[in-house]
Amino acid sequence: MDETEFWEIVDSTREAAGGDPDDHAELLVDRLVQYDPESVLDFARHFEARYTRAYSWDLWGAAWLLLGGASDDAFDYFRCWLIGQGREAFEGAVHEPDALAELLDDFDEEVDGDGEELGYAADEAYEQLTGTVAPDLGLPPAPAEPEGVPVDFEDEVALARRYPKLWERFGS
Repeated sequence: MDETEFWEIVDSTREAAGGDPDDHAELLVDRLVQYDPESVLDFARHFEARYTRAYSWDLWGAAWLLLGGASDDAFDYFRCWLIGQGREAFEGAVHEPDALAELLDDFDEEVDGDGEELGYAADEAYEQLTGTVAPDLGLPPAPAEPEGVPVDFEDEVALARRYPKLWERFGS
């Protein structure tokens, strides 16, 4: 499975789910079980590589503003959700997290921002296909700390300066 097919699967299942992250995860599993196990592992590698790529302080700060706070786990689930938003939103946010203010039409912190189940979709599909747990994907280990300069989540002035568009739309 190549990158284009990966994003097509993400996009088509998100659209079919109407943007609901839990429905999206279910539809993603349903779609992936139509592939052979190695293709599902390819999908998982694409997902995991993007998940790791999104592990940055800049993106964590953006998630903090969107969600009204973001613990380690909440940021993990946010990164899964962000991948689920498709290539344009993902690449735009990774390149410039403040651009999320323009990339997201609507954002409901009660529903959006938590894609935990999306992170398990490939594993679940693989297990349904093979009856076994997915093997190690052979990817480099994730970094111990996010990339970039840490964000002081308590400093509203610094957050407003670092994320002017997000602050205007979602800040306190």
